Formats: sequence, C-alpha cells, structure tokens
Amino acid sequence: MEEWERMKIAVVGSRGIPSVQGGIETHCEKLYPRLAAKGHNITVYGAATYLGTRLPYEYKGIQVVPLRFVFRFPGLEAFVRTLFCLSHIFKTHPDIVHIHGIGPAFFAPLFRLTGAKVVYTHHGCDYARAKWGFVAKTALKIGECFGCLCSNKIIVISKYIQANLLEKYKCKKTELIYNGVEISAPVPNAEIYLRKYGIEKGKYIFACGRFVEEKCFNDLIAAFVSAHLEGYKLVLAGSASPESAYSRKLEMQAKAAGVILTGFIKGDELSSIYANTALFVLPSAHEGLPIVLLEAMSYGLNIIASDIPANVEVPIARDSFFKVRDVHALAGKMKSVLAKMPNSRVDYLELIQKQYNWNLIASQTERLYAELIR
Repeated sequence: MEEWERMKIAVVGSRGIPSVQGGIETHCEKLYPRLAAKGHNITVYGAATYLGTRLPYEYKGIQVVPLRFVFRFPGLEAFVRTLFCLSHIFKTHPDIVHIHGIGPAFFAPLFRLTGAKVVYTHHGCDYARAKWGFVAKTALKIGECFGCLCSNKIIVISKYIQANLLEKYKCKKTELIYNGVEISAPVPNAEIYLRKYGIEKGKYIFACGRFVEEKCFNDLIAAFVSAHLEGYKLVLAGSASPESAYSRKLEMQAKAAGVILTGFIKGDELSSIYANTALFVLPSAHEGLPIVLLEAMSYGLNIIASDIPANVEVPIARDSFFKVRDVHALAGKMKSVLAKMPNSRVDYLELIQKQYNWNLIASQTERLYAELIR
C-alpha cells in the first residue's frame, strides 16, 4: 500500500455531519473519517441551521465548520452556503477542494482561483427533481456544466452518470468511485424498537428516504393499499427537510392508509427496522446510486426497486425491478414476492466487499487527490 503525504482537504456541498438526513451527507459521514484516520487534514463545511450549532467542532478527526446566516430558501440554500464556503477557503489555502453535488459545482471556476485542485462528485442529475422550477433547473444544469469544464477531476458514483457526462459534455476526466455501505452488527435489543412502532419481525414492508416527490412514496402507499397485503404493515422512515406542501400531503395519505411513520431515525433504531423487515422497497423516479439500496443489500433483504438506470445498474436479481411510477405493477410485485418469500436472506457480502466497500472507496479517493497534487 502506498503512503501519501498529508493533504489539506476542504469539503463543500454537504449540509453537515454527523446524522444529517441526505445521500451526500451520509456519503461524507462515511468517507471522510476514513481519510482523516490516514492522517489528512479535513474540514467539512455545513449549515448551522441543520447542525444546531454555530461553533466549529471535531467529529472523528474532522473539523466541521457550521456556516452562519445560512437560510433555508428552497432552491437557493446550496448556492448561498457554497458562497460562504468560498470566502473561508480563500483564507485557509487547502490542497484540495472537494465539491459534492451539481448545485455547488456552479462555483467550480471560483474555487479554481483559490489555487487548490478542485474535485467534483456528481451525485445525480438534481435538475430532474420535481420540486425545482425553471430558474432552479437552469442553475443546476449550469452547475453540472461548470463542474465538468472547470474541475480538475470528476468523481461519478455510477456508470450511468459517467456515460451521461460523456454524451453531454464529451467529458473524459471522470473517475468511477461508487457509494459504499457498512455491514452492521446485529442489534441485541432490536425488539425494543419493533415494539415502539407496534410491528413484528417479518411482518412489515420498509422504505426509507426524504419525503420529496422523486422518492415516489405516494406510489408505494397507493400500491400497498391496493395490494391488500393481509398481516403486513408498511413502515416509512424519513422526513422532509424543510417541510413542503408535498410532504404534508404525503403524511396525510400515509396516516389515512395506516402507514407507520417513524420520522428520521438512525443508529440501532434504523438498523433494527432494516434487519427485521420482510421486504425493502425503493420506488424512486430519480437516484444517483442510492445508499439506501446498498444498505438493504447489507442486511441481505428481499428487495423491490424501480427500474430507473441508477437502480438497475446495481447487480441484484433482475426480477427485483418494476416499471417506475406504475402503481399496479408495484402492487403485483409486492404480492408476488411476499407470497413466495424465501426462508433465507440474500448474501451480498462478497459483492459489497468488492464494489461498495467504504475502505476501498476511501483509498480510491485518496489516490485521486494525491495524483492531482503530484
């Protein structure tokens, strides 16, 4: 194993760590402690409104800087937060600025002026999200373009994104580094959490994510109701941040259908719900490479997922997929899978160790940083 010199790395685009809901936030929470453990000096910039403090603090060897005066203006928050990061980074002179997401990549040309090498991770085409209007979608598309043109290197988390950037921008400076997942140890007191929500082992369907339109939880609830799955409950973990008209409507729909809403959960509580479900469902219309799908695999779960490119790229059984936004197909798939439920779990351990291993991902990212500096 090669030893790299100590590098100074600034991370922008995340709302902060630890335990902040979101794919980018989970990615950063798992990746950067591993790089800090290798001796690198890492600063993660976040938002005070999500972290609950304005004071910098340390997390697993990482300096976390909550930026002040960051307001939750839908569509503008990531841009405003990134501008605040820029002013800090001009003063601190890192070796690497790592931008996460196409919105913050709008400022890639300015980050180049700091003298740092700029790395940009494309986590997905955010302009495809239903919540954005024309102006926001346009800004996000420009961000994607600026990130491709002005970054020194681009990390993509799926082959689908890599092919998309090659087609749109003739971009050949991408590096494929997947998202990862950890294998969780069994929770000894899992029954406590099951009793908390009135559910039984193997008698519920589980889905997890933010309450935004592209997650299609409304389709899942409708499919669950129409399938009449006697003896099974539906559990949704997650919340909206910030709350929206869609999330309020979704919560009303869920309560009317008898769906169990846990809110945003983490740690042993989340692990217990994952480990004891009969079936995990990911109905999304838009993903980059969904960490929740990898988490479901890490528990050896039976999985149903929408047939969008990012999901289909994950090597699970081909009959696990249904046509996205087809409520009838989803209902039929759930009934079919539960009717012939296998007695044993699916063993994804070898695949995870080979392809979705955070230690491997940290080493790949470290190598990319070091080669840029050299």
